[in-house]
Amino acid sequence: MELITPELRQLLLANGKASRGNPRFDPHPVVKWLNPRGAARWLITELNPDDADTAYGLCDLGMGTPAPGHVSARGLMSIRLLGGTLGIERDLYWKANKPLSEYARLARRAGRIVD
Repeated sequence: MELITPELRQLLLANGKASRGNPRFDPHPVVKWLNPRGAARWLITELNPDDADTAYGLCDLGMGTPAPGHVSARGLMSIRLLGGTLGIERDLYWKANKPLSEYARLARRAGRIVD
């Protein structure tokens, strides 16, 4: 499964450009990635235009401390689960309905991403 389609890449890079020098930039996440066999979730808002491997969003490794941060898209794509049969997936049916700051606020309260 593609974590980032060409269309999603364009949106993520556009958000990366828009966020530069704009501390008030608070977009809706563009994509949700997840571990299909665990609690880890990532709500990604942007890719760094200078290094398209570096994604930014709300990161939840399933340990009760979700937080905004950076993650390597290639690193997540390389993760293999269950003897290599599964990897990190993109939720094909998820659509953001609030800005990242609101997801982060709710996640801090719940100890996990609430979507």
